[in-house]
Amino acid sequence: MEAVIAKLVRDFEKGAISRRQLVQTLAMVAVGAPLVGAAASAQPAPLAPIMRAAPWKTIWLDHISFTCNDYKKTADFYTSLMGWTVKSGSDNGHQVTCELGDIGTILIRNGKASSTGGAAASKDQPVTAVIDHISFGVEPWDKVAVKKELSDRGLKPRDDFAGGPASGFESYHVKDPDGWDLQISNQTREKHL
Repeated sequence: MEAVIAKLVRDFEKGAISRRQLVQTLAMVAVGAPLVGAAASAQPAPLAPIMRAAPWKTIWLDHISFTCNDYKKTADFYTSLMGWTVKSGSDNGHQVTCELGDIGTILIRNGKASSTGGAAASKDQPVTAVIDHISFGVEPWDKVAVKKELSDRGLKPRDDFAGGPASGFESYHVKDPDGWDLQISNQTREKHL
């Protein structure tokens, strides 16, 4: 602190700063010093259990799902503008799955019937396009261990094993601190290529 004040006085004496700048800076130092001292002497709070590292690593953007008014029109827009490709046989009447090369996939859904509890509107009301959920593939994947880890963190994992055991797809949905739907899955780049 003394070194800061000494430098300010030297700068003032050299004409590098005005009297007003010296007084303003000294006032800020005087007000801030007790706060800096208190922060420096405070013991760091122990990390909450949720802040520990997870036993897996994110290795793949499985998919981003968003809802919109006209999923076919939106899919056409993105495939023509961004070069995404429609995955063969993916139009099931309420969503289209687009592939982004070796990056991951995008699910473009009819917002009138959101499947994961995202923003769905009444039949008379237009939908504001929103991200319904984001899914990340992690490894190592162990269905029981992943569910336990999520539960131990106070989250409420919701099973989502779309397509049943034969599909090989396994995942859980949880809410992040802001209420966004986060899906954690066993899908990896290797499973898609």
